[in-house]
Amino acid sequence: MITLRKSQERGRSAHGGWLQSAHTFSFGDYFDIKHQGHGNLRVINDDTVAAGKGFGTHGHRDMEIISYVLDGELAHKDSMGNGETGAANSGIIRPGDVQRMSAGTGVTHSELNNLQDRSTHFLQIWILPKFKGIKPGYEQKHFDREQRQGRLTLVASRTGENGSVSMNADASIHAGLFDAGERFSQSLDPARLAYVHLARGKLTVNGHELDGGDGALLDGETELTLANGEHAEVLVFDLARD
Repeated sequence: MITLRKSQERGRSAHGGWLQSAHTFSFGDYFDIKHQGHGNLRVINDDTVAAGKGFGTHGHRDMEIISYVLDGELAHKDSMGNGETGAANSGIIRPGDVQRMSAGTGVTHSELNNLQDRSTHFLQIWILPKFKGIKPGYEQKHFDREQRQGRLTLVASRTGENGSVSMNADASIHAGLFDAGERFSQSLDPARLAYVHLARGKLTVNGHELDGGDGALLDGETELTLANGEHAEVLVFDLARD
């Protein structure tokens, strides 16, 4: 079964003129009993942050948080020392980067648009952890366009296989870029759930047409086929049922 989640149906919020956000699932002041997550995927926020603005220091715990920048640059600092001068991780996230923060027992962080002359557009993703109470952690890796063009590339997984970032969650994330003539298929485990989020462009998912911001919830499907892309950038989630 495939259920479409159209972009215009998502929740919307704006904060002080510096943030425009679209919420695939219930978040903050947006609540929809029918859209509270899909399996262990809890949040996909599509955020556009004004130049030089952003989220001040705030806390999280027991959540796997993935940031995926579409345009611009995001500057991240946290209580683990990432983003500080001389730290192993600069905390600057650019298009093609995938950042994973395991909140575990508790972490504080900030996320700011690193650019002073234009907005930054990124996806903030939350997935329920497999184990609670772990030590907080951070990882960041870059995936070139060539790695993602015309195919799905594993960018996050439970064990960090194939060069992906590892995460404390029973889930995986693939990323792909698709243009005209490119077609890609892969098998799905019907015992699990899948979610397709089209960040931008146009794409067909098992024959269903998606526009930028649309999603598709898959349940019981055995195969995923992506085709007819027009400047499409897509994330595909493999998920536990709870």
